[in-house]
Amino acid sequence: MATNTTTERTLAPAPAPSARDRLLDAAEALIYAGGIHATGVDAIVKQSGTARKSFYTHFESKDALVAAALERRDERWMNWFIAGTQRRGTTARKRLLGMFDVLREWFASQDFHGCAFLNAAGEIAFADDPIRVVAREHKEHLLAFVRTQCDEFVAESNGDAKRAARLSRQWLVLLDGAIAVALVSGEPDAALDAQAAAQTLIDVPSIGKRDASASNKASRQSSSKPPPSRRTAT
Repeated sequence: MATNTTTERTLAPAPAPSARDRLLDAAEALIYAGGIHATGVDAIVKQSGTARKSFYTHFESKDALVAAALERRDERWMNWFIAGTQRRGTTARKRLLGMFDVLREWFASQDFHGCAFLNAAGEIAFADDPIRVVAREHKEHLLAFVRTQCDEFVAESNGDAKRAARLSRQWLVLLDGAIAVALVSGEPDAALDAQAAAQTLIDVPSIGKRDASASNKASRQSSSKPPPSRRTAT
């Protein structure tokens, strides 16, 4: 009797996670929920279900484990955020504003504890620490993705191409600001407040130009006036 190998492969159980993966899973979960300094190696080993020897086999230190866990989270989080953003619309404007809807869903989830990378960076004093480096690289990855959407938005709206770089940096501030406010306040709608500010930012681009124009005009008027006389009244 012929064997249905396709069905057998489909029904075959997935391979069990390796000891290294279990350590990474445990480290990420515990550190995200409780912080780096509050989480010890023993707790990570216990939750992972591995032997302490496995920890030293795969990682030279707790910091190395944390950095590796954050690197893996960066890839997974970015894939999730990009996919969610892409589903929000067919235009760059809809996708940019839709980023805040994606965040709101995250904020409303039971396991939301803020940005793991901002949290980690806040616990590490030195800028060149591997953990801080991973956190900084995550923000660079996020900014790069936002920049692609800003480039498309500027092209769609026939705007100044130079605006995209500034807009992407401002957008990152709004995204991170929404995450921070949602963490502290416990209010998922912080994402909608940031979205409203973002909408103003892209729909009223001339505000900054008017302010700059007014400032330049005032400067020119001031410089065109003759300097005050130094003669004293007699």
